[in-house]
Amino acid sequence: MNLILKLRGWLPACVICSFLAGCAIGTPRDLVRGKGYRPQNVYVDAAVQPKKIRRVVVLPLVCDEQNIALDEGRDELEPVLISELIKTKKFEVISSDSAFLKDRTSRPDWSSEEILPPEFFALLRENSGCDAVLFTRLTIFRAYPPLAIGWRARLVDAQTGRTIWAADEVFDGGEAAVESGARRHQLTEERGPAGAPNEWFVQNSPSKFGQYTAARLLATLPSR
Repeated sequence: MNLILKLRGWLPACVICSFLAGCAIGTPRDLVRGKGYRPQNVYVDAAVQPKKIRRVVVLPLVCDEQNIALDEGRDELEPVLISELIKTKKFEVISSDSAFLKDRTSRPDWSSEEILPPEFFALLRENSGCDAVLFTRLTIFRAYPPLAIGWRARLVDAQTGRTIWAADEVFDGGEAAVESGARRHQLTEERGPAGAPNEWFVQNSPSKFGQYTAARLLATLPSR
């Protein structure tokens, strides 16, 4: 305030206004209110991840391929999901060998809702040396505001076939808690040398919104 008073003594009002506006560059246009969305439909076998789970093979993201929106969303969001999974640093993440699966099971991808081949997990352990398998499905994809993304995931012990973690959540950008969570995520992830971004692009970018939803969902994985 003292600095501003001193400036008034020798600078025109327009210059002072420019100075004040410059201080606000990189600041969001409004505050983020609320605690954000907390996934509810989550199952965790144990609060702490089993020590033996060190390598996880991720099967291809599946969806209803007859739904054009879901099919397009899968192409956009699968790499986002893998990236966010790696960021958790809870285990080594490797993608499944689709050619191997197709050769040994006649198909390159499988979902957790299906009846799996008898030696399915044994085959994956043989091919990748994995300790667990992650099944994922994209259930909802709305690429226009308010954005919406639905994830279904299940982490299974490749030795015992037991479910370690499972989640089935829909993040609807039209809900206040989801909107607040997405904005707060953007402030955290997109902050650079110039400070916080001054546009809430997370509300209009399916990939950025997908990043938020995947990160929020994977945060419910058992602690390491």
